Amino acid sequence: MKVRIELDPSMDEPEILIRAPRLTPELTQLQESIFKQKIVPLAFYKDRSEYFLDVASILFFETDGEKIYGHTRDEAYEVKQKLYELEEILPIAFCRISKSTIVNAKQIYSLEKSFSGTSTVNFYQTHKQVHVSRRYYQLLKERLNEMR
Repeated sequence: MKVRIELDPSMDEPEILIRAPRLTPELTQLQESIFKQKIVPLAFYKDRSEYFLDVASILFFETDGEKIYGHTRDEAYEVKQKLYELEEILPIAFCRISKSTIVNAKQIYSLEKSFSGTSTVNFYQTHKQVHVSRRYYQLLKERLNEMR
């Protein structure tokens, strides 16, 4: 593995780029440890309370109108970030599966493909499901293969 540091005074913040022929468990671990250094704990809101949950317990994030919700097995909590902001700060296990949904690949129990081209994601120990758009299906399959 090569490590190269380039200094650029015109940049506002550091950028880390990892180039590799494929994603390996070692690279996944490296990425997660880098993110652990910079991730600010997400705040989740429900009613008048603020919660600080482990993102590993989140099944998926989805939009509902103007609001974004993080779903656990039993609850849904509002978050203040937009989906594109979440994509930048969430661990690699989280993957966009539609215009309105980001899913935690480590929480997926099954993926059902239908004749119409849409697919349904089922999660461990819950009735909650989300749909994968055709555009993101292959990306999700690749991420699932990397996580297993």
